[in-house]
Amino acid sequence: MALPRYLVTCFQTGQLALLAIMVSSGIVLQILACALYNNWWPMLTVIMYVILPMPLMFFTGPDSSLISSSEDGWANFTKFLTGASVVGSIAIPAILKHADIIGWGALSMELSSFFIFVFTIIYYMMICTDEEDYYHF
Repeated sequence: MALPRYLVTCFQTGQLALLAIMVSSGIVLQILACALYNNWWPMLTVIMYVILPMPLMFFTGPDSSLISSSEDGWANFTKFLTGASVVGSIAIPAILKHADIIGWGALSMELSSFFIFVFTIIYYMMICTDEEDYYHF
């Protein structure tokens, strides 16, 4: 038995709202890590968040993903650049903490923000595997 169309639309709107709340909480944690400790060095990780989708936009087509295995050189290069950006997103706050530029609180907020963004991306990929492809651009 299929759900009525209005319930499906409501459910999809709720999923989009949850994605928006997760992204917003990640951004809030990112800003709080800087503002609470009056140290804006942790904002360097924003550079990695901006660079992260660039290889996917420039080097892959609309039908490929990071999960698929391919022998294409550009796809492998894209996976490498994306992995380097992810490692950089974790490494920048760790290096700043090691150099005593930020404290433990800022580090924990930065890493929490990163993991919220990761869970948001995973959740987005999970809801995009539905049969309707409602969320694709």
